Amino acid sequence: MNYQVKEENGYQFIDEGDGPILLVLHGLFGALSNFDGVIEGFRNEYRVLIPVMPIYEMPMRQASLEGLQAFIEKFVEMKNLKNMILLGNSLGGHVALMYTLAHQDNVASLVLTGSSGLFENTMGGSFPKRGSYDYIKERVEYTFYKPETASKELVDEVFEITSSIPKCMNIVQIAKSAQRNNMALDLPKIKIPTCLIWGLNDTITPPHVGHEFKRLIPNSELYFIDKCCHAPMMEQPEIFNNYLGHFLEKLRISDKAFVA
Repeated sequence: MNYQVKEENGYQFIDEGDGPILLVLHGLFGALSNFDGVIEGFRNEYRVLIPVMPIYEMPMRQASLEGLQAFIEKFVEMKNLKNMILLGNSLGGHVALMYTLAHQDNVASLVLTGSSGLFENTMGGSFPKRGSYDYIKERVEYTFYKPETASKELVDEVFEITSSIPKCMNIVQIAKSAQRNNMALDLPKIKIPTCLIWGLNDTITPPHVGHEFKRLIPNSELYFIDKCCHAPMMEQPEIFNNYLGHFLEKLRISDKAFVA
């Protein structure tokens, strides 16, 4: 990752480019580097902001989707962000959905990729197996179509996280919170343009989950990427950016967005 992580009022975040705001939310084991392709592809036309969500650091009593939503609300207020494009992967998609439902007047459009909120297969919900590097390596590789996409650096990072009891406790708390928070009844309330970009080989939120999001969100369109699992922006960044760029350009043309 070749981008500066800034700090302001206790928040850490990437802030690259200028233009309409593209606010990106990472997943449970996500890192800012997961979105290198998005930053590089859109920083010339958009202001790409990616906050570090305090998944592992927040007090355990606050470790929940509601706690993460409150964090994003405070970050948006601190940065005075208006009329945003909100993009979320996996757990970040779930938080993006919750924020959108609460603040639909401040979200110009929504982009979900491998989002939780309806159904997911994860190693969350039970205590991650600590101390077994091979197990962690296998679980990280499981999220990619090509296991070699899981670099040693990424596996080492997840292994370090799961070697910490407090961090593991937060992971379990948040994963259980996500499992309890099924959004099927709320999704039809989302009226803004929504883009769904899914890995055709997703093992965590399988293709039928993408179809269900498409069915439930009225103004949505769904794209699948072949030979791609749970993190399309990492595995197939060029195709992902093409779909995202096509969606955003259609919104520009239709004058439904954006005030920078």
